[in-house]
Amino acid sequence: MVTASGVFDAAPDHEQVVFCSDPDSGLRAIIAVYSTALGPALGGTRFHPYPDEQSALADVLALAKAMAYKAACAGLDLGGGKAVIIGDPAKDSSEELLRAYGRFVASLGGRYVTACDVGTYVADMDVVGRECRWVTGRSPAYGGSGDSGVLTAYGVFEGMRACASRVWGTPSLTGRTVAVSGVGKVGSRLVGHLLADGARVIAGDVSQAALARLRERHPEVTIVDDPGELLEIEADVFSPNALGGVLTDATVGRLGARVVCGGANNQLAHAGVDKLLADAGVLYAPDFVVNAGGLIQVADELGDGGYRPERAKAAAARIYQTTLDVFALAEAEGRTPAAAASAYAERRMAGIARLRRILVP
Repeated sequence: MVTASGVFDAAPDHEQVVFCSDPDSGLRAIIAVYSTALGPALGGTRFHPYPDEQSALADVLALAKAMAYKAACAGLDLGGGKAVIIGDPAKDSSEELLRAYGRFVASLGGRYVTACDVGTYVADMDVVGRECRWVTGRSPAYGGSGDSGVLTAYGVFEGMRACASRVWGTPSLTGRTVAVSGVGKVGSRLVGHLLADGARVIAGDVSQAALARLRERHPEVTIVDDPGELLEIEADVFSPNALGGVLTDATVGRLGARVVCGGANNQLAHAGVDKLLADAGVLYAPDFVVNAGGLIQVADELGDGGYRPERAKAAAARIYQTTLDVFALAEAEGRTPAAAASAYAERRMAGIARLRRILVP
């Protein structure tokens, strides 16, 4: 049995952690709210076959914190949260389970607003939305913005342009080689942006179906059989766009790229990896800065007049300047880019939270 102190010690910085269970539908989910200092905690729902409950808890806690930092760096008046559903979405997802999950989200009264993530899709959010109004990333038929991978990929591309400006003095990937790991909802679209900008792309994915779609759409892309090879391939940029934790003590030493910039969440296996990257001369673009485009997209659904594509894309384009600002802060304060980005987010959260102590009748 887990003691009360053990439960609280697991998430000392989070405002709220909710365990959701509905045995009849098979739902086992965890919702984590890291901070509501800037506003309601917005973050996607990940549906994944975790090996155990502790792995699911660790993932949702880390993801919720990253979402808070992501919203803060993106200039949004939103906090950070995340949810995970334990199971295989291909076998376990059902209308009953998703609607049960929607009831649990609704029970939080708007403190947490959900959206899509790995293993969940726009159609799933439409089902969740039948039980809950705090849902974004819905289909256009229901007033939503659709697949958030659209602006996630665009934002990563803008962040990569900022990296190019920092390292090579020009905000272009023309003539550069980019190794893209993961060509799903985000990676496949990122490949399109890179090719249009004149980059050479080498790609890999564990999903043969995803690779087949990429080959059909972009036959000029070089495909590797083992996506793990992309870490060591001589390239200008390594772009991780699948699950997190790919940058470890061991993999940093094998990197063949000068820049790391991708859409995956929590790319660093632990906090010290950013220092290893810096010592190795690798410029790391903090994931929660450059992959904020999807959050910006679904957050726009909450704005005046509902979702406006032009407004959302203009906001996502600002990721270019934010990334440059983070690099400049890192240089000025002698920090790694990851540490500078965290400081950037924490200062904004603290500053706005302080202002909100002022009573407005």
